[in-house]
Amino acid sequence: PNAILLSDVMLQNGQFSNLAEFPVLQMFYRQGMLLPNHPNNTGQMPIIMGLSEQVDAQMQYIFRGNYGLISEEEMIAAGATEEEARTMLRMKLRFAFGAIRPTEDLIDSIAISDQPTEVRNGVSIEREKLNVYRIHYEDESVSVNLNLPPQVNYESPYPLGYHKIKREYFSVLHCGDGDGWDINRPTMSSVLMHQGNVYLIDAGPNIHFSLNALGIGINEVKGIFHTHSHDDHFTGLTTLIRADHRIKYYATPLVRASVTKKLCALLDMDESHFSSYFDVHDLEFDVWNDIDGLEVMPLFSPHPVETNILYFRTLWEEGKHLSYAHLADIVALNVLEDMIEEDLSKPGVTRAFYETTRERYFIPVDLKKLDAGGGMIHGQGEDFREDRSKKLVLSHTSGPLSKKEKEIGATAPFGIMDVLIPDVTNHLRKVANDFLRAYFPTAARHYFRKLLNNRILTFTPGSAILKEGENHSVVHLILTGAVERIQSREQVINTLNAGALIGDYSGLHNIPSTSTCRAVSFVQTLRIPCSLYLEFVKGNKLYTQIERLHENREFLEKNWLFGESLSYPTQNRIARAMRLRHFYKAGEEISLGSHNRLHIIRSGSVESLIGEEELLFQILHAGDFYSEECVIGQPPSHLRFRTREPVTLYEIPRDVLTEIPIVRWKLFETNQKRRQYLAGQKS
Repeated sequence: PNAILLSDVMLQNGQFSNLAEFPVLQMFYRQGMLLPNHPNNTGQMPIIMGLSEQVDAQMQYIFRGNYGLISEEEMIAAGATEEEARTMLRMKLRFAFGAIRPTEDLIDSIAISDQPTEVRNGVSIEREKLNVYRIHYEDESVSVNLNLPPQVNYESPYPLGYHKIKREYFSVLHCGDGDGWDINRPTMSSVLMHQGNVYLIDAGPNIHFSLNALGIGINEVKGIFHTHSHDDHFTGLTTLIRADHRIKYYATPLVRASVTKKLCALLDMDESHFSSYFDVHDLEFDVWNDIDGLEVMPLFSPHPVETNILYFRTLWEEGKHLSYAHLADIVALNVLEDMIEEDLSKPGVTRAFYETTRERYFIPVDLKKLDAGGGMIHGQGEDFREDRSKKLVLSHTSGPLSKKEKEIGATAPFGIMDVLIPDVTNHLRKVANDFLRAYFPTAARHYFRKLLNNRILTFTPGSAILKEGENHSVVHLILTGAVERIQSREQVINTLNAGALIGDYSGLHNIPSTSTCRAVSFVQTLRIPCSLYLEFVKGNKLYTQIERLHENREFLEKNWLFGESLSYPTQNRIARAMRLRHFYKAGEEISLGSHNRLHIIRSGSVESLIGEEELLFQILHAGDFYSEECVIGQPPSHLRFRTREPVTLYEIPRDVLTEIPIVRWKLFETNQKRRQYLAGQKS
């Protein structure tokens, strides 16, 4: 490949559409287009083409992906001392062959319009409509449609199977060994479990497929430890946004700053919005940071962008620690040694820096997973032949280990777990107790004991938990995994994660289920007989509350915006805040008031109009929403809204929605598409 055609919109169905970094890196390094003295370094550059705003965003995102923080000032602003910033910039310049160059020096860009534009060698391209392009060469042409249909996602490039995973006290679940080039395996990453809590170490592409294969629902993820901003460790951040709470984000300020600049360049988003999607916790370099009894020590690792290696430990018997080290994207020692340059005015590193890095790589632990990918910016297994760690796992490769590498370390196929401390408690019942107490905070203790004293069931992937139209005698509380809820009459498909109740309303009223629920992964649920659930609800005087909120909750569950990953308490919080408005005739102007509410149409249809000229922009129907910019912090669109027929709509205060990442993310995606449509209409 030597050219990349971009989607008109950055997000489709919640996923990144335009991630050109690794294809460009493939051209630079695998094809040799950027390597000094390489025969393919002919002066011809890769091409990125598309709408001008998408091209500009990609150029900035690739720039940040290539270099991270680009000046001593940016590094100091992220917490580095002046001396540390000088050291890091010298090293970065050496990786960059002596200069940080603008992306325009490395990549050609073409802004496409609705008129044919020449690409190269007689090939031309034109834009026919949103995300549809036609490519011409002589008397031939082909149309390319980049639109994803609703509820369709990009496919997983590799099969992963399904795994039933126990939540251990302290364990490492291996969920990736690849290096970003390997088309058969996920990229290097791990799931760290501590006291039953689930943490990710990095989030590469297709992480949602990995989590489903491992039976881990997105709402189960407590936090992510982030090593650096390269795409094979970065692009899964959009998956973590699909939770109903802000997942904790753990990284040093240097890595966080690098990641934030790259993500926000990609999305044309202000950097301040990063903390709207993640609960940010900065880690201090070179010390043990305590996170609920799990200690982590980040150490600086030489790489073209800001990178940490991470050492984890937890205290156990006889005052001893058990430990795990995650060494992603390290550099081979012979490469680092070749970078030694004691003249501080020149790019490179000092001998002291080299020795410190070498010493940090070889800290002995119980389990060490390391980058053995080789090349100019990755590690080498041979360096660790004398490492005194109890077990080495060689990772970040694009193929099988060599005979010499097999003598040094092991492989860790997808879904394999190393248990450092087993869990001998009944963790799932504690999880169930926490969920129920969050749902019903006023309920009496003895009622909880009655609900908890029921069996925990396991459902295999693809099996039905409830079926639409059938009566059922059991309510299910999801404890692990993901469940697909299908409402065929409304043609609605939602994803439910840990913490969701299945069949609660139909079970309470002894009526048939209005949906089919099937396991997407291995799923574990607490089985609650409907008779006990009814007794629980009546005994704690919750019946009236549930009835009052049911209509609003039912609307939320059927709506695309709210029908994914929302837990029972979150649904109730929204349902309590919803207010219904009625418009009884066509042609009524709908005032946005103080512009601090999201509007969702319950019935009827609404016209959105551009400015005073009243040019029709969109027709919105039941289930559609508008004024989303007030929730995500974008400037008002200045659209006007008018009824086409009698309309009822819900208003939801902005403050109720701003803390729900999955809702914000969907609103952001919708706003991006509308801005693109609006720009086309105005032109």
